[in-house]
Amino acid sequence: MTAKRILIADDESRMRKLVGDFLKKEGFLVTEAEDGKAALELFFQQPFDLVILDVMMPGYDGWAVCREIRKQSRVPVIMLTAKAEEVDQLFGFDLGADEYVTKPFSPRILVARVQALIRRLENNQKSLLAFGDLLIDQTGRIVTVKGERVDLTPKEFDLLLHLAGNAGKAMSREQVLNAVWDYDYYGDARTVDTHIKKLRLKLGDAGQQIQTVRGLGYRFEAQP
Repeated sequence: MTAKRILIADDESRMRKLVGDFLKKEGFLVTEAEDGKAALELFFQQPFDLVILDVMMPGYDGWAVCREIRKQSRVPVIMLTAKAEEVDQLFGFDLGADEYVTKPFSPRILVARVQALIRRLENNQKSLLAFGDLLIDQTGRIVTVKGERVDLTPKEFDLLLHLAGNAGKAMSREQVLNAVWDYDYYGDARTVDTHIKKLRLKLGDAGQQIQTVRGLGYRFEAQP
């Protein structure tokens, strides 16, 4: 497994070293930033799997850094702060922070939260199928095209998921019926054609990935 990259931004070198040492012991690759400006420069220069931000930093504070990151990325963000007021925590969550850790804290607990967030991210990624502009969230049963949600019926979603999950494989209408409508369904195989037509229409340009195989049925040709 590839080691995960963590960015730590804190103007206190002692705090960066403390957190960094604990993370390194767990096999993480750690990059340090001494302030918000440096954190943003590093973040947009190389990929990170998680970011730890101190709220109170000179120049760009943690809030500002989190706000800029969220404009382009959903990477997990943990905020570190000496402020324990509920309003501050809510503000952080509104900005898109995933966790809020109040100083002083146990480095081991922080590491455990880092590991939990990364596990959650990996599980979410496993549930996602991406084909060009088309994104299928299997767990949430959500489909988006170019970031816009597509309103599908439960059967349309099941049909799309089955086709996309067998990308490149030509399937007959009967095979699709058996898989999506199950073996107890005795309807006309043309039911598949009707649903495919509606599905293509809703997906717009992304619907072109559902191709007709003459004399047989359909094949999903995934866009890169």
